[in-house]
Formats: sequence, C-alpha cells, structure tokens
Amino acid sequence: MRETTGMALLSPGGVWAPFTFGRRDLRPDDIAVRVTWCGVCHTDLHAAQGLAEGAPPLVPGHEFVGEVAAVGTDVTAFRVGDPVAVGGIVDSCGVCAACRAGEEVFCAEYPAETYGGGTHGGYAREYVLRASFAYPLPAGLDPAGAAPLMCAGISTFAPLRHWGVGPGQRVGVVGLGGLGHLAVKFATALGAAVTVFTTSPGKEEAARELGAAGVVPSTSPEAMAEQAGRFDFILDTVPVKHDPTPYLRALRIDGTLCMLGIPDRYEPEPLAMAFGRKRLTASAGGGRARTREMLAFAARHGITADVEKVPAREVGTALDRLARNDVRWRFVLDLTDLG
Repeated sequence: MRETTGMALLSPGGVWAPFTFGRRDLRPDDIAVRVTWCGVCHTDLHAAQGLAEGAPPLVPGHEFVGEVAAVGTDVTAFRVGDPVAVGGIVDSCGVCAACRAGEEVFCAEYPAETYGGGTHGGYAREYVLRASFAYPLPAGLDPAGAAPLMCAGISTFAPLRHWGVGPGQRVGVVGLGGLGHLAVKFATALGAAVTVFTTSPGKEEAARELGAAGVVPSTSPEAMAEQAGRFDFILDTVPVKHDPTPYLRALRIDGTLCMLGIPDRYEPEPLAMAFGRKRLTASAGGGRARTREMLAFAARHGITADVEKVPAREVGTALDRLARNDVRWRFVLDLTDLG
C-alpha cells in the first residue's frame, strides 16, 4: 500500500485537517500521480454538506493535474515525470455499449468515480488510477488553470459539441461561475455569438471580457421577454433548483435547452416546450474521446479556467466562500503545501 496525505473533513460540520491514508499498490496498468493542483467543485461542497455522522473522513477532488510518480509494469503511454490530468471517472466496465462508443461516463455498470464509495479523491498529494483514464496535459496550458477543465471544462464542452454549436449560432449561457465562464470561452471559440443570462448585474463587464456578445439580467421580466425565440442553444450551468421555462421561451423553433445542474426535478411549463418543438435535455460530462478532444481544443485556443489559487490547508475557507458564490471563477488547491 502507498501512503499519502490529503485534506479531509473528519466529521460533519467539522474542520478540515491533513489526513494520512493508503492508496492501493500499483497494478500492472496503473499509474501514480503526484497531484499539484486540484479544482474545487460544487460537487465537493455538496459532498461536504452531506457528510453523515459516523461516515469515514471525506477527501474530495475530481479535477486535478500533476506529474506521473510511478508506472505499472504494463504501462507504455506514460513515463515518470510526465504531466497528466485526471477527471471525474477513473474506470468503467469497458464492454457495454456506452463504453464501446467512447462514452464511458454513461457506463451501464456505472463508472468508477474519482472519489466516493470508500475512495479518496484528489485533495491529496498522490492518486492511483488506471493509466487509460489519465490524460497527457498539453504543453502550453497553465497547470493550475487546466485542472478545472477536467470537470467544469468537459461538462460544458461535451454538450456544446454534441449539439453542434458552431459559427452563425446564437448561444445562451445561464450563470457565470466555474462552469459558466468556461462555457462562454468554449462557445465563443467554436464561433457562436454568446449571451450570458445572470442574476448578478455586476457581472456584465466580466462576461464581455470572457467573450460574451451580450448580457441579460434574468431577474428582469422585461429583459427576458425581449429574448423570446432568439437562441439556437442554451446551456444552463446553475447548480440549484430553478424554473427553466423562461429559457425555453428564449429558444427558437427546434432549439435546445441543456441543463447541467441536477436538482431533484425540473418543472417547466409544458406549453413552453410544445410551442416550437423545443427540447429540454441534460448532460453529465463526457467520455474519454471527448475529454481528449476538449484538451486538444483548449490547447489550440489557449483556454483555461480563471482561477484563484489557495493553499490546500485553507480548503475549508475556500468551500465556505464557494457556498457564498465568492469566487472568480474557480478555486484550485495547491497540493504541494502538503509536503
């Protein structure tokens, strides 16, 4: 067993503290990654808020970069010292229809997630996984800014590509945060004219700096009414429950609204979908093929997340601020301060 140290929430509502634990010994097709930067996602916040009494210590983290520290005997794709990136899934069955199609995120046996079910995540100095679920980090991408690409990046890029976003299209992005700001960058680089819907009037300048052509205050009924029938595709990145009906109305005939947040239910007005043959769908990241495509696209266009770097030992403060939406636009933890 390989010993490493991570930042763990030891009990519900408790403090975050360094925690030493074991990773599995390398299997022939494994690599060990010395983690340098790990993004802080809303999923991590939800996991911390949902930690049950008596549960084992929680070490989250599912979007990280680092260097290969060791390789298994059968690994030929990586060498010690190679820069790598790791995302939200680290294994799948490999034989179901989804896996054979390169959509491992939809594995029929359910993909192995980077943390959960007794597995500790990337808020740690080292991580061990199958080499085939790690990705070479393209040269030229800032490692700290690249870490959030492995969750926030692929979560936005995959639906944009799947629904064919490109030149000449009008695209809306709902919410300007960790996912939303990357959605603006990717959609703009794909050639679309992007409009940001936001509840925060102070974000107009920031949205335009990211490449948005327009900003709509979604709290204004008048401003929303003016958007009726304008958009080919809208990507909704808001992580809490809300009414999708105003965004369905903003779609043109045959337009698509894709939800990335996963509340307990969506409650649109049926006529808002039926009138105009509009689609309400959802997305949950991407498989290995799409992730490789996303990293190559990001490298070509110089796309990384705009991040605030935080020492790993201050993760509790970062999560408290994330709960207040006090970040622009993604926290990343510096794991090197764990030794």
